[in-house]
Amino acid sequence: MMHTNKEIAHLWFDAFNAHNLCNLLALYNDNAKHYSPKLKLHQPETNGLIVGKAALSNWWQDSFERLPTLKYEPNFILVDGNKVFFEYIRKVDGQIDSIIAELLVIENGLIIESKVY
Repeated sequence: MMHTNKEIAHLWFDAFNAHNLCNLLALYNDNAKHYSPKLKLHQPETNGLIVGKAALSNWWQDSFERLPTLKYEPNFILVDGNKVFFEYIRKVDGQIDSIIAELLVIENGLIIESKVY
């Protein structure tokens, strides 16, 4: 069964907040691109951009290990065709909450690109 783009967004939050790499990666195309300012900060050699599930897995695994209490609390989800834009509150124990926006581009039921703002 193929999920709607809004369902994919909800599955994304569920998987991320459970720190479930398998479920999170299952939402992505094998050659998906991901851009994040945090990537640029923690892995400067990437210039903020990684490609492929192996790179995504490494990035998120590192994040979950460094930040075991990391959770995202969605504020809103907007679906427009093959794009999903959402805003969420990034929560980590001992850190100030921050508001993050992210764009997903979805093709054939899989995320092909994600960009954090």
